[in-house]
Amino acid sequence: MATNFEDFQKFGKEQLEAVSSVAASLAKGFQSIAAEATDYSKRSLETSSAYLEKLVGAKSLDNAIQIQSEYAKVAYEGFVAQTTKIGELYANLAKEAFKPVESAIAKAQSVASSVTPIAK
Repeated sequence: MATNFEDFQKFGKEQLEAVSSVAASLAKGFQSIAAEATDYSKRSLETSSAYLEKLVGAKSLDNAIQIQSEYAKVAYEGFVAQTTKIGELYANLAKEAFKPVESAIAKAQSVASSVTPIAK
């Protein structure tokens, strides 16, 4: 009976450690995502400001259209790159967050397979 209680206590401790590990991984992942989003916002604001300055200084309609086209291309490429990067950060976050859960499930399965069923 005491062995079962000790096993249960050990299992509870392992689960608490797994939850703590997941929480730390989530916090770190969300911090990196927030930092990346902040950096992108700053770069985007700087690019937009430079675009407006160029647009105001345009000498002709053709020049303004060219400036607009270049800005649209740069903004789109930047957005796609940023979206890809954020997607990768979220994927890495999910992988890191589920590592402790995967190991706990594997351990629970190995314990469950080693237990002999009670005969009726």
